[in-house]
Amino acid sequence: MSASAAPADVATSSGGLDARVIVHRDGFRLDAAVQVVPGTVVALMGPSGAGKSTLLGALAGLVALDDGYVRLAGRTLDTVAPRPLRVAPSHRGIVLLGQDPRLFPHLTAHANIAFGLRIHGASKADAASQAEEWLRRVGLPGLGARRPTQLSGGQQQRVALARALATHPAALLLDEPLTSLDAETAGDVRALLHEQLVATGTTAIVATHDAVDAASLAHSLVVLEGGRVTQSGPVRDVLAEPATRFSAAVAGLNRVEGRIESGRWHSGALTLPSPGIDPDASSGRDTGIAAIFRPSAVAIDTGAAAGDQPDGSWQARVVRLEQTPSGVRVRTADPDIAVDVAAGSATGLTVGTTVSLRVDPADVRFVRARGEYVS
Repeated sequence: MSASAAPADVATSSGGLDARVIVHRDGFRLDAAVQVVPGTVVALMGPSGAGKSTLLGALAGLVALDDGYVRLAGRTLDTVAPRPLRVAPSHRGIVLLGQDPRLFPHLTAHANIAFGLRIHGASKADAASQAEEWLRRVGLPGLGARRPTQLSGGQQQRVALARALATHPAALLLDEPLTSLDAETAGDVRALLHEQLVATGTTAIVATHDAVDAASLAHSLVVLEGGRVTQSGPVRDVLAEPATRFSAAVAGLNRVEGRIESGRWHSGALTLPSPGIDPDASSGRDTGIAAIFRPSAVAIDTGAAAGDQPDGSWQARVVRLEQTPSGVRVRTADPDIAVDVAAGSATGLTVGTTVSLRVDPADVRFVRARGEYVS
């Protein structure tokens, strides 16, 4: 599965990134194919332990492949068969930038940027001039004489970004670079990243846990779960049509697996009108259908009476309560549903409480297991 709509031969023949990364580590297997068109940015998302850092490390040459290949700008950087080949990280034209800026502590901000230029062949005078220009481009004019310990975390990330982009890498890999920053600083650095990636036309992969990063920085989104790509495509398409519970959670949606039987869609105690799909003729049911709806579309009523429930109404047990900036997120079982309510509406709710829930069928969309909407 690719990271963009373009086929692999387009990515490689025109200078892009084309890789099939297979790595085995202590019972974990990463098997992911990624193609990135030159000058585009791909967001990489997945739960902790999905293999995101391993994938980036393999692309950068820091993790050895057990099988597969890495090709960039028409060059083969890694391959296992028929003849093993592995280009050293320093000769790949790939820069990996993570949460730790990894600046040289004994060098100033200006010297850190100039160092990268010097090792790529720039003269001392040219490196000094370009470093000064990059300090300006990342919003740090006048701070070039400061050492890393004299800079804030956000300023250090700006210097690290400038050092990376100044050398015009064939590809830039960003491994959750904003995670350690506060929300305001992360927003500033995110805007800077977007601006500079667009301005330089850099081919990049950004690993992140934040859908805001994906939507604001990337053209395409790849979802990695359990070492495999479970969904990929344009960012907004993936977030609008999540193929897994993880993708749905990232997009802020409920995704509930269910079945169609006797003209109704069912999941646990929740029943909805059929989305108009012809069920399997042999069984009279279709088990590959999920319902998609927002937590805010669900209403909760602790005083509703039990008994027969119309379509879109059901009884459920509260299994978790989570405070949110705007109120409370209520998690229920059978099926597992997130419900967003105002703080005042959550009064009296406790774990174990049985509540009545209601969602307007008009607010529900249905998607097949492959992520294709059917209504």
